[in-house]
Amino acid sequence: TGTVICTGLPFSRFIADGAPLSSDTGVLFPRSFSDKLKIRVIFPTSLGLSSTRNPQVEAFVGPSNRTGQQQEVSAELRMLVNCVEFKQAFLDVFMDADQWRFHGDEEDGEMHRDARFLSWFAVLKVGVLADSGTIPWQSSSSLHKGHPVVACGSPFGSLCLDLFISTLSRGIISNLSGEDNAVILTDARCLPGTEGGGLFVVEDTDCVRLIGLIVSPFGWKANEWIGLTLVCSAHLIFTNISRSTSVQDPLCDVWLLPEDKLHISAAAHESEAVKYPTVCLVDSGHVWGSGVAVSSKLVVTCRHVVGGKTSVTLKFHHRGRVCETAGDVLFSTKPSSPYDLAFVQLKVPFPDAVIPRMSQSFTPAISLNHQPVMLQTTCAVQAGASGGAVVQKHSGELMGIVSSNTRDLATRATYPHLNFIIPVTVFQRLLQEFHQRRNTDVFRELNTTEKGVKRVWRLQDAQ
Repeated sequence: TGTVICTGLPFSRFIADGAPLSSDTGVLFPRSFSDKLKIRVIFPTSLGLSSTRNPQVEAFVGPSNRTGQQQEVSAELRMLVNCVEFKQAFLDVFMDADQWRFHGDEEDGEMHRDARFLSWFAVLKVGVLADSGTIPWQSSSSLHKGHPVVACGSPFGSLCLDLFISTLSRGIISNLSGEDNAVILTDARCLPGTEGGGLFVVEDTDCVRLIGLIVSPFGWKANEWIGLTLVCSAHLIFTNISRSTSVQDPLCDVWLLPEDKLHISAAAHESEAVKYPTVCLVDSGHVWGSGVAVSSKLVVTCRHVVGGKTSVTLKFHHRGRVCETAGDVLFSTKPSSPYDLAFVQLKVPFPDAVIPRMSQSFTPAISLNHQPVMLQTTCAVQAGASGGAVVQKHSGELMGIVSSNTRDLATRATYPHLNFIIPVTVFQRLLQEFHQRRNTDVFRELNTTEKGVKRVWRLQDAQ
């Protein structure tokens, strides 16, 4: 329809006389920008050329006769708007003191200045463009963690647009924060240049709904890459655009019928119905990580998380609040054991804990004597995830306990998407014996593993 919503970041350097923004600025109109600002928008040549095609489907599966050429048109900046809900949630979660960074170059002063524009979005109006219809959008308030999503953007577009335009990446919603889930985190892998691209729920090839705009594919805490993409709720962007102007609504051609606005996809209900294990934060003082409740009084975590302590603090998220309790470390494997495990008994039971069903088989897995001894996943595992759960998406079954991600000691680079998991089959039988006998000696078996198991966990080839 000629209306384009994108990130406001590219326009930040064109603000007239470079005047700093006040914290309460909510909207910028064209008069605030330099006359040097010229905007070009590039579309695939096939977009809108056939009224028989479904634009929702074509955006993802591509046209059948794609030639690799694009249509370039001029565009006019209508406004830049600040999504205040996203900004507030972002500042609440990603505090400066924690050394979060959402841009590429740590030393680039202009990048630091531009980072203030992460919550800003632009409304553009393009020139002559065949009517391609609209892509429906969905309120982010209906989303849930684990919801499958697809990201669509054009990374490295300035290098090879033919190759990278409208590139897809699949993942899930990793977490949500803020009013109406203003901040969306996804593990759908995005690259530089995808900023302003869309995050979509795709229920089938005939139902594609926009839920957010990509804010940053980067994310570091201190010097560690977290491997998650930062997204802003689309419907809150639209809300801020609508209330920022008393003149003609710049989005009047994309608003949907009321019933469409309030549409909540069936997939959201399905993901909510799956009960995942209760995961808590385990704090031993100088070290913290995660833990998985395997009963109302017992939590499994990692040896390096408890840090040799005999007691730890556990924090559970319960009914919108954080509940804190103490726990005694019943058993922790020796440093020589390849299985980095510890078992913590709560001093006060947590009756609402979701006790997981354990997976019985894994394909593929790294096995020794037909028994799984290690799982590797491409989940995004960051600092603090040690001791957390890896689960089956559809059943909620517990597959294993996160042990570590990968770190290159030479370059000091961390790779969150290559990580190592202890299968539940390693300790499931021991848990059953402990519940029957109430004797922690049953866990000593974890210290007497075969050399082959140690070799696997040291990432050594078979001799």
